[in-house]
Amino acid sequence: MIRNPTVAELELVARYAALKPDPRRERLFEAFALTGLPHRRNEEWRWSDFKAAVGALEASATPPAADPLASDDVATLKFTPQGYEAPASLPPGLRLLPKEEVQAMSGAEDAPLGALAAALSGAKNAPATLLAEVSGETPVRLHMVFSGPGAINAARVVFLVRPGAELQVSESHLGGAAFSASLIEFTLQPGARLNRVVYQRGGKGEAQAITALIHQETDAQTKQTVLAFGAKVSRIETRLVHQETGSHATLNAAYLAGDGYHVDFTSHVRHGARACITRQATKGAVVNGGRGVFQGKFHVPRNAGQQTDASMQHNALLLEDGAEVFAKPELEILADDVQCAHGNTSGALDAAQLFYLRQRGIPLVQARAMLTEAFIAEALEDAGVHEDALRAQAQAWLSEV
Repeated sequence: MIRNPTVAELELVARYAALKPDPRRERLFEAFALTGLPHRRNEEWRWSDFKAAVGALEASATPPAADPLASDDVATLKFTPQGYEAPASLPPGLRLLPKEEVQAMSGAEDAPLGALAAALSGAKNAPATLLAEVSGETPVRLHMVFSGPGAINAARVVFLVRPGAELQVSESHLGGAAFSASLIEFTLQPGARLNRVVYQRGGKGEAQAITALIHQETDAQTKQTVLAFGAKVSRIETRLVHQETGSHATLNAAYLAGDGYHVDFTSHVRHGARACITRQATKGAVVNGGRGVFQGKFHVPRNAGQQTDASMQHNALLLEDGAEVFAKPELEILADDVQCAHGNTSGALDAAQLFYLRQRGIPLVQARAMLTEAFIAEALEDAGVHEDALRAQAQAWLSEV
């Protein structure tokens, strides 16, 4: 199915062939096989060439990163190359339904690495699809961990948030596997609320793909906060659809890319109903040898998207010569009664602000760290109880570069 496959693609085919045959699994793998591992000749992947970056899929030499979001008070789901581990007890309002049968995925061709995650999930002791139903008046808190060690770590989780229910989910994607691919799907029924916090950190020899599909109905609300440090190549992709009137989404993210690390934030928001709101802010900082990528698109159909209110901002700091930032914000507006805006900036730290801090006896490294932390802080404000942990991780990184 893949023309001129690389060594890594042959190993992915072998992993797929070893799984239980299923027509839906076959359709998912075919959606991936249309392009194979995405590469720079695909427009949406021109700055994130997985085909060139991913070599033989052998266990990573880098151990998984520590988990800053873990808490003994929150139920934790763990996904590793060796299998799946559920908590001994679940919070009220949460029901888990492990499914050995593969579930269909809408828009699989638009998210090839998400389709790959769905096609390869279910190996060893993990379900092909983990269904999670959230209901009740009390907010449900859940933590998920995706980490190695191993060669391939693939997982799929599908959330159904019932009317009026609230899900507070945190995810730690900690690396440890040569190739990690996860697909997280959320369906928010009328009045449902989702607060999603994502922490990503991988090794210099690893590839990570984190794909989220979010579908929102009437008056549903999503708040998403992501902090990423990258890997050899990494992509955090969010595809959100406003399906009914009054839906609201806030998509915030921050990235810090060091030497040899690549971070790609890609989002696609479809305003498929009237009077829906989207707010998106992404902040990043990159040093010499690092690469940051931002691709954001708002699609507003001709009739369904009237009275859309949407704004997108991406701001990046190039902390050193040799840092790379690529950005492509897009608006595709076919309706005529909308308020849509987008902006993009990239540049260095303000020399006057650095001078001000240096004049007060603050060393250059500390002054640069203080200004950079203040710059990205806005993107982390909606992380709730996890904000301090995320900021502490950012501070630790900034103190080392």
